[in-house]
Amino acid sequence: MLFLAVLEFSRFFLKIYKWVFVIMSLNCKISGLNGTSSKMRKLKEPMRGSNSGWKWKRLLLFVWVLLVAFGFGLFVFKVVFRKKMEINGTRDNKSLVLVDQFNVSNKLLQEPASSFFESDQITDLKCTKQLGGKSSTKHEITSSLKVPDGAQSLELWGQCPIHDDKSLSIYEKGAREHNNGILKVCMWALFIISLCSPIPCVWKNHKEKMKKKEHKQSSSRNAGKWMKKLLVLFVLIGVTASIWLFWYLNDGIQLRRRETIANMCDERARMLQDQFNVSMNHVHALAILVSTFYHGKQPPAIDQKTFGEYTERTSFERPLTSGVAYALRVHHSEREKFEKEHGWTIKKMDTEDQDQTLAQYCDPENLDPSPIQDEYAPVILSQETVSHIVSIDMMSGKEDRENILRARASGKGVLTSPFKLLKSNHLGVVLTFAVYNPHLHQDATPEERSKATVGYLGASYDVPSLVEKLLHQLASKQTIVVNVYDTTNVSAAINMYGPDEIDTGFLHISSLDFGDPSRKHEMRCRFKQRPSPPWTAILASGGVLIITFLLGHIFYAAINRIAAVEHDYRKMMELKHRAEAADVAKSQFLATVSHEIRTPMNGVLGMLQMLMDTNLDAKQLDFAQTAHASGKDLIKLINEVLDQAKIESGRLELEAVPFELHTILDNVVSLLSTKSQEKGIELAVYVSNQLPEVVVGDPGRFRQIITNLVENSLKFTHDRGHIFVSVHLADEVAHENDVKIFKGLKSNVGCNTLSGLPVVDRKKSWENFEKLSSKDLINESEKIKILVTVEDTGVGIPVKAQSSIFTPFMQADSSTSRTYGGTGIGLSISKRLVGLMNGEIGFVSEPGTGSTFSFTAVFMKKETCSLDTVLQQYHPDTSEFRGLRALVIDQKNIRAEVTRYHLERIGISVEITSDFDSAQSYQSAIDSAVFAMVLIDQEVWDKESGLAFLRGLKSSTKLFLLTNSVSPTIQDEILLANLVATFVPKPLRLSVLISCFQETISVGDKSVLARRNPSTLGTLLRDKRILVVDDNIVNRRVAEGALKKYGAIVTCVESGKTALAKLKPPHSFHACFMDLQMPEMDGFEATRQIRRLEGIVNEQIKSGEASIEMFGNAGHWHTPILAMTADVIQATDEECMKCGMDGYVSKPFEEEQLYSAAACFFKSG
Repeated sequence: MLFLAVLEFSRFFLKIYKWVFVIMSLNCKISGLNGTSSKMRKLKEPMRGSNSGWKWKRLLLFVWVLLVAFGFGLFVFKVVFRKKMEINGTRDNKSLVLVDQFNVSNKLLQEPASSFFESDQITDLKCTKQLGGKSSTKHEITSSLKVPDGAQSLELWGQCPIHDDKSLSIYEKGAREHNNGILKVCMWALFIISLCSPIPCVWKNHKEKMKKKEHKQSSSRNAGKWMKKLLVLFVLIGVTASIWLFWYLNDGIQLRRRETIANMCDERARMLQDQFNVSMNHVHALAILVSTFYHGKQPPAIDQKTFGEYTERTSFERPLTSGVAYALRVHHSEREKFEKEHGWTIKKMDTEDQDQTLAQYCDPENLDPSPIQDEYAPVILSQETVSHIVSIDMMSGKEDRENILRARASGKGVLTSPFKLLKSNHLGVVLTFAVYNPHLHQDATPEERSKATVGYLGASYDVPSLVEKLLHQLASKQTIVVNVYDTTNVSAAINMYGPDEIDTGFLHISSLDFGDPSRKHEMRCRFKQRPSPPWTAILASGGVLIITFLLGHIFYAAINRIAAVEHDYRKMMELKHRAEAADVAKSQFLATVSHEIRTPMNGVLGMLQMLMDTNLDAKQLDFAQTAHASGKDLIKLINEVLDQAKIESGRLELEAVPFELHTILDNVVSLLSTKSQEKGIELAVYVSNQLPEVVVGDPGRFRQIITNLVENSLKFTHDRGHIFVSVHLADEVAHENDVKIFKGLKSNVGCNTLSGLPVVDRKKSWENFEKLSSKDLINESEKIKILVTVEDTGVGIPVKAQSSIFTPFMQADSSTSRTYGGTGIGLSISKRLVGLMNGEIGFVSEPGTGSTFSFTAVFMKKETCSLDTVLQQYHPDTSEFRGLRALVIDQKNIRAEVTRYHLERIGISVEITSDFDSAQSYQSAIDSAVFAMVLIDQEVWDKESGLAFLRGLKSSTKLFLLTNSVSPTIQDEILLANLVATFVPKPLRLSVLISCFQETISVGDKSVLARRNPSTLGTLLRDKRILVVDDNIVNRRVAEGALKKYGAIVTCVESGKTALAKLKPPHSFHACFMDLQMPEMDGFEATRQIRRLEGIVNEQIKSGEASIEMFGNAGHWHTPILAMTADVIQATDEECMKCGMDGYVSKPFEEEQLYSAAACFFKSG
């Protein structure tokens, strides 16, 4: 945790240094800029003084915040450490509870007594606290056991389960040292900050003085020297801090290791001591029982059998003893009587080879009688495990005699020196208690105790087994090595338990008190392994050192770069101005090139169109049409290059105007129908009925994308193939089963396409789209996402070329441009435009089968659908066809659905059959008179069945044959049968169907309508006076000729000044087409002047200063002015709108463009 804190502290200082570096670099830049102008430097001198004062305030605020942060961190650390101490204290209390379960309870002492008497003999057990000496590390207790009839009291040794007030002293000491260390860190940090805080200001003042005396270059060098000196100082401080940090953390690690081994060793020593005391208390209690029930009763209530059975059954209470025996005190005068009563002779203990008696296997018959002495201590009662020592005199051994004398004088248990147990080969000790007369009072003197002694109770202990059991209870914490020593003789300590000591680092010694003050014991603990390197200290100090060197390297590189940055900054600003100038020049170049190319091309194309309208022979007309088509190709190439340039520069912006999706698709089909008919390719369009009729977006760019894709398909599709364009909602195609037109595709793809040829799986073209559903849109209720798919049966794209298909000027094959033509830029532009429409584009292609391109586009929804006057002129009122019924005969379901789509657009309900047989059955079931028309695809025609079906039709039912090219054979067959059929050319589109139906069908009182010529479709400009302003006579003639075709009265002028005079209210012009680039007064200025004049007149009429009659009975003057511009730059379009123009027409323009631009300002009828 401390390492993480150091890292966070280092990151905090890293942020401070980064901030200082940014300020330094900015100051250098500002100083560089100030050096260029002495006037600006003088103006900024007073501001510098206030800024310096503000920086001092910020520095003081920073120091204050740092102090608060350090204080808060210290407070949090104290709280956390105190909580940790409380947790440790609670843990120690719980450990005392575990020890407490080994103590002798009142119930435990009453159980053996109740086995001899009906009433309890033990009445009270008190546990009182006694403080040990200074060297004692535990609380000793005296358990006072009271028995009735004035029997002797017994003191038991152990521990009380009470809280130790001094048990946390070592933690408090560690916490105090840790807190002192943190305070030292804070003080050192504040001292360093206080030293470094004035350095930036001193350095800045020095830098300002140097600037006044020397030039900027020398000033920069001096500043660099000062910064290098500060850098050296910073590195030295960092190295010193890392060394101190290593020392501090390593010292803390060593302290924690010492605390850890001390806690673990003291815990084990306390538990060993407590368990030994508990066992000793059980032996003492047994001595009381012998005194009470053997000597206090006549005859004795205990004999060898009872004693043996009782000690054997209660051996679980003394798991550490190998045997218990009772020796009776016999004076020499009583020896003969005693031996006669018991039937054996008192034997002498053999002490030549061993001093242990209770734990060895020996045969008393082989022992000599005990020599004559003042008194004897023969064993009369023993546990079954040591029954062989009965009759042996315990007073015959020197050390045993001394222990017996000490035991009866002190009244407490005494221990022998360690000896080796024969059975387990472990070192053990013998615990001896004196048994007194029951009437001995509690405060007896040693002499009185000696006289009142009636016997001795002894028990042998296996010390290694005792320690092993203890360590087994702590098996999960065995990370230390434990040794138990008898240190009664300090110069020759006896290792009672544990391996030979090996130096592994820290050694901790805990004293052991087994109740015998004459014997000294201690526990020595070491870690099993040597401590690992202090990685925390190494990593933390190393991290600080690395951060120091890293920051030093950063600052060193920064210092070396500051001078270069100042120079590069000036150079960068110079290059920036050059780049801006070059960008302006590029824009001007694009506008100039566009204007200079489009202006003559407008004349070329316009004159060629006028030439084709004259009487030419076939060869001349072919030449004119070829030249006109070549000019259009050139214009298209210019448009693509300019579009690519605008896209790359990020200047291409999309419009947001309402438009009809059906009309856009019809325009694309009309544009490319000639090419598809020439190649014999079936071209069809289908728009889902779930799409709204009108959306808001950029219709021109949307049409450009579809045109590019369809033209690309036309280029690579051979004869007898097809191109199918479908438009659906993005959500609709997510479940293709719900799309009506695709339902029959899955069963037989090869037979149910437009041409009957196999196609690729269209779903693969959009499967990689990230956002296909419109649910991903932000404003889903206001936006709509559509999916456009262009399917063809062309040659396909080679697999190796598919990855670069959208790269500008790249084609699938190097020979493609020569074989098929094109520049390879159309798909690149389409992809960019799709991206601007927040959509995605993808494709799937198989060589030899064909390709399918799909793209999505996002448009705004439009609630009300209202077709403008232009659409009404091109698509006359279709109410005359609403309610009619039609029968479509086509064997391909998808092609029949396309026909249904076009018929339902004009209000005709449709029924579909696949062949003439089904049509005849349909005719018999339903009166054929209900069908106003029957549409038959040319591919279905069969002479016999077809003529038979046609003869069964009513005379009022009209017949239409849908064909890519009129077949003379079918035409002759129908004529010979005296039948009338109208051939409808494909691709189907609304204008062609309406024209054909109007020529063929009579509705009500209306006569058969003649098919309108495209040049006479528009009538809105008839008798309208239009002013054309252009300095180029060719452009004037082209515009005049185009507008006159629509019945307009055209007046042409050559300058803006003339136009201003012509359009000064009052005048008789209804609209004006104005060129932008003209001498003397351009179109922008002329429009502004005209709008100014109109504004003055409107203000006079509104205020009543002038009457309406004075200005031609017009209450508000606003003449529609449309720009004729050859510029396609977005800025030009914006400038047209700003100066007051109402629209614009791009050169070269078509006749329809001029009509559409002007007709929208006039009402129909």
